[in-house]
This record gives sequence, structure tokens and C-alpha cells, in this order.
Amino acid sequence: MNLSSFSKRYHVRRMKKADVTNIYLLCSKNSMYYQYCPPPVTKQSILGDMEALPPNKEMDDKYYIGYYKGEELIAVMDLIMAYPDEKTAFIGFFMTAVSIQNTGIGSGIIDELCCCLKDIGFSHIRLGWVKGNPQAEHFWHKNSFVETGITYNTDHYTVIVAQRIL
Repeated sequence: MNLSSFSKRYHVRRMKKADVTNIYLLCSKNSMYYQYCPPPVTKQSILGDMEALPPNKEMDDKYYIGYYKGEELIAVMDLIMAYPDEKTAFIGFFMTAVSIQNTGIGSGIIDELCCCLKDIGFSHIRLGWVKGNPQAEHFWHKNSFVETGITYNTDHYTVIVAQRIL
């Protein structure tokens, strides 16, 4: 897949181990996220996330990507293609830099991604947010994601599964 099709406004590329420090700097400033979704981010947890896969998926299906405005990393996304079914893409993680939050840039990134996924044949995009996190819930509702009625519990929190029809 050509990652430039994910955004017309920003440079998008796969993140590598060499990018962990920059990812950590972006994520660690988002303290509200980690209040609801512990534990706090570490460089080691980022490395783990870069390789984490849902059941029956391969690394070829995973896009752990960064969005750049010039040289500045402004967003990170973990995207799994064809999960949980062939017509659905799954956002495992999406975070923007604190400096661009509440500017519409994150919503623009999601809109561009949804258009791209629709163009290549996907019908849905799915994700989860931590129950009780008002910032996440507001952002995803604003971006046309609707709760599916599915939830699951972790040791620390409950995840609400939502999706958007493309």
C-alpha cells in the first residue's frame, strides 16, 4: 500500500525502532490519555505496540505510522487492515501531538484515512476507547464513530468498541 494515499496534507511513513524517542515525546505529553489507559507510556511499551497484532493477523496487515508536518511528528497511528473482518480496518491506537489538539487536524487525518480506506474497498473502520475518557469519547463521536454495543474488560479499564461506516 502506498502510504501517501493516507493523506494529501501530511507526509505519512511507517515508524521504525529509530523513531521510538520521537513517538515517546509525542505520547508522554498526553497525560489525560494515560490517566484513563494506564500504565504510562514507556519506550519499551512503544516497541511492544509496534509489533503487537490481533489474533490471526500478520505484520503485513499492520501499519504503525507517523504523520509529519515538515520534520515534526504530529500524530501516530496503529492501523490493522482487514480486522476483524475483510471489509473492516481497525485503529488500534491514534494520538496527536498536544500542540495540535483542538485544531481540527486530528479529525482531518481521520477523514482522509476514511476516504482512502473506502476507495480501496473497505466498508467500516473500527476502534475502541476507554470507558469514561471524555476526550476520547468526544473526539470519536465528533468523527462519526458509533458504539457497537461491544465492550471488553482489561485489568485496568473497560474498552468501548465503536465503528464508522465508510
